[in-house]
Formats: sequence, structure tokens, C-alpha cells
Amino acid sequence: VQLVESGGGLVQPGGSLRLSCAASGFTFSSYAMSWYRQAPGKERELVARITSAGGSTVYVDSEKGRFTISRDNAKNTVYLQMNSLKPEDTAVYYCQSLHYWGQGTQVTVSS
Repeated sequence: VQLVESGGGLVQPGGSLRLSCAASGFTFSSYAMSWYRQAPGKERELVARITSAGGSTVYVDSEKGRFTISRDNAKNTVYLQMNSLKPEDTAVYYCQSLHYWGQGTQVTVSS
């Protein structure tokens, strides 16, 4: 099983990024997918989860209305669209499914 994140980087406050997670080695369309993040000195937290059927939930109150999780089962890929980014969104963002994790992608929001 492999989960490979991409799309992170440095963005100014108010900007947008779209993270991608390409999955392989399992039947992607059968499983829920999640995005977590971990900021320096903080615990890893669940950001959003999407069911196999595409039902999605954003878990962190500060992100509701700004973050959207989606998936493309034909491409075995899950996305996290992040808008109106804030400095406090700075973290390493991880893709997760079953008990597997990606290596993470750094998102830095700074002017």
C-alpha cells in the first residue's frame, strides 16, 4: 500500500492550495480516506474524512467553509482544497486510510 501526498508549499495568508493523495495497493473505492495535519509542537489532528461513497465531513471548526475534501475513484486520488488559508493552518498534512499513512506534505502559510 502506498499513499503519496503532493501539492503542499508556501502560500500567503488568504491564498489557496489543493493537496492530492495518490493511493495504490488496495481497492481505493472501497475505503474511507482522511486528511490529518500536525503543526509543530502539537498533536496530529483529523482535518477531514470522506467515505467510500463520497460523503464528506470536515472536522475542525476553523476549517468549515474553507476546506473541502473530495475524491476521484477513477484516479485513486483524494484531494483537500484549502481556501482562505491562515498562518495557523501551517502544518504537515497527511493522507490516511485503514492503518496506512502517507509521508506528509508541508503547508506553510506566511507572508
